[in-house]
Amino acid sequence: MQLDKVIYTGKTLVTGGRDGSAKSDDGRLNVALSGPGSNGPGTNPEQLLAAGWSACFIGAMKRASAMESVALPADVAVNAEVDLGTIREGYALQARLNVSLPGLAPEVANKIIASAHNLCPYSKALKNNIHIELKLI
Repeated sequence: MQLDKVIYTGKTLVTGGRDGSAKSDDGRLNVALSGPGSNGPGTNPEQLLAAGWSACFIGAMKRASAMESVALPADVAVNAEVDLGTIREGYALQARLNVSLPGLAPEVANKIIASAHNLCPYSKALKNNIHIELKLI
C-alpha cells in the first residue's frame, strides 16, 4: 500500500545496531540501545516498538470510540508486550496488546479494541505478519 498523502515522516539515525544509539533528526529522541535482556545502559527495539504501537493504538481507540459515540475513559491504557524469538528461518516477533478500558462494558470495549486494530497504522503494518493477541484486561 502506498500513501496518498504523507502527514509526517519520522527520521532517525541508528549507529552500532543493538548496542549503539538512536537519534532523531529533530533531537527529541536520543537513546542508547542495548540487546534485549542485557545489562546494557539503553532500551531495545522491542521496547521502542511496544511504546510506539501502544501510543498509536490509544489514538486509534479514541477514533473508534468517537465513531461509536462512546466516551473513552480518561485512564485508558495499553500494556504492550513484544517478544523476540526464533523460528525455523531465524528470528521473529510476536506481540500482545493488553488493553484497559475501565468503566466500559466488555462487549463495547472489545468492539472498540477490534475497530482500533483495523484503524491503527502499526496494527495494519503488523497484522498478518506476526502473531498478535488482543486482550481486554
